[in-house]
Amino acid sequence: MSKILILTTSHGASHRRAAESLKKALLEIKPDLSVSVVDALERCARWFRLYYDSYALPLRYWPGLWRKIENYQHRQHSTSPLWLYRRGGKPLFGFIQAFDPDVVIATEVGVCELSALYKRQSRARFFLVGLELMDFNQAWVQPEVDLYPVAHPDLGEELIAAGALKSRVVVTGMPIDPIYAHLPPRAEMRARLKVRGDLPLILILFGGTGFGKPRQIVAELQKISLPFQAVFIAGKNRALENELRRCCGPLPDSQALGWVDNIHEWMLVADLLISKPGGGTVMEAAACGLPLLALDPLPGNEERTCHWLEKWQVGIWIKDHAGISGTVERLLRNPDKLENLRQKARVISHPRAAYDAARAILDRAGFNSLP
Repeated sequence: MSKILILTTSHGASHRRAAESLKKALLEIKPDLSVSVVDALERCARWFRLYYDSYALPLRYWPGLWRKIENYQHRQHSTSPLWLYRRGGKPLFGFIQAFDPDVVIATEVGVCELSALYKRQSRARFFLVGLELMDFNQAWVQPEVDLYPVAHPDLGEELIAAGALKSRVVVTGMPIDPIYAHLPPRAEMRARLKVRGDLPLILILFGGTGFGKPRQIVAELQKISLPFQAVFIAGKNRALENELRRCCGPLPDSQALGWVDNIHEWMLVADLLISKPGGGTVMEAAACGLPLLALDPLPGNEERTCHWLEKWQVGIWIKDHAGISGTVERLLRNPDKLENLRQKARVISHPRAAYDAARAILDRAGFNSLP
């Protein structure tokens, strides 16, 4: 049985979601595969995991400092000294050796570096895939990487300009759950979710872990003079869910939810999305033709994602919470502008990206990917 190892991390939900989506597509295309998704950091030395997770401190307490660190780091050929990767990655290298995969897929740049380093040191012959999830970093470009499936041609051009071989870059879209390739009609889903058909729906997401400033967002939405309905999704943060239920009471036609398993359905029925611009969120929204108002991006990579959003004209970067009400009201008063954003989102959408990436990997790695 051919074995595929997908190495991911828990840093941000996009890495894990892309890994699971790709696994689902690979097994649908070729059921006789063995596909495993593994958190690479859990297989590394404990001290190395603590080092790797230390980014959370400046990110939380000194975002300006983290912005400088991240913007410097993303232009370097390695995100950490090689000796750190050699020592901290030893347990992971042993795991990969024992697993003996035919294909290794890395969904995060440091994991890609670790995989490339092991392949270089051991002269292993596995096919290595670097799955860049709208998080360009010079360190993705490693000679051991055999294929780069990318979300958009612009991101592919970044990799090529950084030194990746053009023949190894393929535009497949970013792997998202294959369910986005099989969405029902929007009107049917609105009826199922009991969403009013006569009012625009604003969807506000706080990520899987529930992060954001709900009171500021609700206060801004209260300033909008046009009627609308709103759905707030707090993720797994129960305290945030309770706070949202308290503070969104003055908003008519609004509801607050916790963790949901049908985010694709809410994206399908919404007219506007307010959210952090994580790579997975951007591409899932695009698959639903849903314009994104990007709010509170993480310093560094997510801020660069905001620039792509505006270049592709699929969303708007709201740089201050005070801009929420004015931006939303302008769009609701200008249906043509809103529809243009929806059409641009559909242009960059790849609802079958998981299948396309899976087929590209299987074809380039020498498998017969056809059913």
